[in-house]
Amino acid sequence: MHIPDGYLGPITYGSLWAAVIPIWIYASKKVKEILKASQVPLLALSAAFSFVIMMFNVPLPGGTTGHATGATLIAILIGPWPAVIALSIALIVQALIFGDGGITAIGANCFNMGFAGVLVGYGIYKLISNFSRYSSGQISNAGTRNSPLSTCHLIGAGIGAYAGINLAAFLTAVELGIQPLLHTGADGRPLYSPFPLSITIPAIMLEHIFIFGIVEAVVTVTVLLYIKKSHPELIRG
Repeated sequence: MHIPDGYLGPITYGSLWAAVIPIWIYASKKVKEILKASQVPLLALSAAFSFVIMMFNVPLPGGTTGHATGATLIAILIGPWPAVIALSIALIVQALIFGDGGITAIGANCFNMGFAGVLVGYGIYKLISNFSRYSSGQISNAGTRNSPLSTCHLIGAGIGAYAGINLAAFLTAVELGIQPLLHTGADGRPLYSPFPLSITIPAIMLEHIFIFGIVEAVVTVTVLLYIKKSHPELIRG
């Protein structure tokens, strides 16, 4: 889902830069409020994990790539707003040092994967896990849970991860697909991404619905199962 330089016009990438900067400011404030000093290394490790998992790119038609992100997993471990910072750091380093994703498209890539994908994935995880625990009476009067990671949490994590990465992919497809409508030359040719929505949406979404979304869900659940056995205290309540 990394969008390179030259595929988004200034209206699109400028708008997404303007949208993501206030998100970074708010997320930074939340990180200071939420994370303890002892948890800062976990934030760094989360950014490194996301960086590594996103390096396994598969080129897709339309000028982008497909890959897992680890967004929902990181949000479960350190919280959604710290996860926004962790994903954004990984994406910025990839763009500036490795050329994976364009510099002008940093705002777009961070908004799609580092914000929308994180909050939607984590929101679905919380919705499913809380609903399942309330309906089954697993929450005590004090509001605590009996298990640090029950089956409903794993189901919620898998569905959230699947939905989060597909939302990020859909936003990417829309941003690329509207370029022929926004920017054309005097001869009518597109100045940036030449592919319309009728091409970008199926080209990007089919791979994420049937391949990368499943990979993201499997990675998320697998890592959570490992952490449950080795370090259950890392999983947020």
